[in-house]
Amino acid sequence: MTHSVTHPASAFSAPPSATAPANDPARARLLVPGEPPPFEVLNPESTRPVLLICDHAGRRIPESLGTLGLDNADLHRHIAWDIGAGAVTRRVAEHLGACAVLGTYSRLVIDLNRSPGAPDSIPPVSDETPVPGNQDLDEVDEAARIDALFTPYHAEVTHRLHHLWRTAGRPPVLFSVHSFTPTMREGSQPRPWHIGVLWDSDGRVAVPLMRGLAGDPDLCVGDNEPYSGWVVGYSVAAHAGSAGLARAAVEIRQDLIATEAGAAEWADRLAEILDGLLSDPALYVVQPNGPTDGQE
Repeated sequence: MTHSVTHPASAFSAPPSATAPANDPARARLLVPGEPPPFEVLNPESTRPVLLICDHAGRRIPESLGTLGLDNADLHRHIAWDIGAGAVTRRVAEHLGACAVLGTYSRLVIDLNRSPGAPDSIPPVSDETPVPGNQDLDEVDEAARIDALFTPYHAEVTHRLHHLWRTAGRPPVLFSVHSFTPTMREGSQPRPWHIGVLWDSDGRVAVPLMRGLAGDPDLCVGDNEPYSGWVVGYSVAAHAGSAGLARAAVEIRQDLIATEAGAAEWADRLAEILDGLLSDPALYVVQPNGPTDGQE
């Protein structure tokens, strides 16, 4: 059974930033008392040396921001979260008995998988949809979102990796779950991949995962498709790439995991492959950044 805990937003907060003092009202009112914290932790007592993360699991908007000027339909679309990714992550964590950290607020408030300050960190327009509540923000407003949501989430990921490294006595593996739209834009060509495996210089997880997925001839598996692990994303590179940890991310097509049954099917498929490849002792060694295909 999967157990979960949540922590106050300030549990692992970084020191106050110069642009948003600790007593600044913009920061203080972003999350009101009683609102959920910016992350959820599953299986916090697990000592298996693998951490699952799901940056875009939630679509909640802080009460202080209303709906960001969007209607309810927009807040259920892919622009607000990675549809199905949270459900897949939960079930994989349960099957593996692994710890997982899930983001609980919408990527529209601040994207946990983008560097703060990047144009798409707090998008004024997302997939051609204007986001009124994100337009004309000043630096203090942006800092409030960073301090309330981004910093605690990433501090928790750091904390969990540190805990697993200490308890297991070896470097842990980081595995990130995302989902992607069936087409890039309305009316554009369908994306053929059922799942994409994203990786950079370290193929220790990605290569055997793709090999396992390729065992099903009906699957179209993307190698750094529809995005590249060399280009897109912040979390895996910041937490695992910089430390030389074995790592990979997956992107699953949203129409395949939008239902409970679909998410369960894909979670079971991933968990079975991951459970096997995680037995490889070569994963639990710090590997300096450098070209590799994951082979001996």
